[in-house]
Amino acid sequence: MKFKFFDFLSVLGITFGIGSVLLGNALEGGQINSLINIPAFIIVLGGTLGATLLQFPPHIFFKSLSMLIWIIRPVQIDAEKQIELIIYWSHQARKSGLLALEDEVEATTDPFIKKALQLLVDGKNENAITQALELDISVKEQRDYQAAKVFEAMGGYSPTLGILGAVLGLIHVMQNLGNTELLGSGIATAFVATIYGVALANLIFLPIAHKLKSHIFEAIQLKEMLTLGIICIANNENPQNIELQLSGYLHNPIMK
Repeated sequence: MKFKFFDFLSVLGITFGIGSVLLGNALEGGQINSLINIPAFIIVLGGTLGATLLQFPPHIFFKSLSMLIWIIRPVQIDAEKQIELIIYWSHQARKSGLLALEDEVEATTDPFIKKALQLLVDGKNENAITQALELDISVKEQRDYQAAKVFEAMGGYSPTLGILGAVLGLIHVMQNLGNTELLGSGIATAFVATIYGVALANLIFLPIAHKLKSHIFEAIQLKEMLTLGIICIANNENPQNIELQLSGYLHNPIMK
């Protein structure tokens, strides 16, 4: 798996989003330390994490953590290079037969490409190749989307936990109406917990979920393109016709 050099828009987005909230608070005369409340943070983040762990099995949760790197360094997708490689395979197959691609099977390190080429070398027909590769694509897609939904779920839980933190803070206030020293901390927890819940959902968790989904879709599109190319080679189609068919994927903005 190769990664792009750096996705500066993700860092810019997080910085700009959080910075705008802090700047707006400062312009209204608020202090940054007024937004720091450890009990509220524990209630919101801890409660959100607990609910998420309850919802998802361990392998899905840890898969989602491993995919976080995609936010800053997404998986490298080069559709044009892949098309060039498919056309090369096509020329090799037409010139020397499908068995000539055995060296390509050994040379590649990508499991999906290796399987696709092996099916081709083995002389499998179009239906067999399609079923085998589409099954791999479907399983991979569902597993990755489930991992992305972990952050989507966290984005749903955190505002609710923020409300829970606000209620707990107000209970604390009501229990200490006669003690003015404790009223301030209870009210602060109530309001800051709501801010934490809404901010974490809309500035962190939900954007991460949607960005991961876009990267997953991009990777799936590349696999579908490869599947089409392999089927075309199996049907002994002209390399120029194959290139013409695959070039349609380049018009998809997400593949650029």
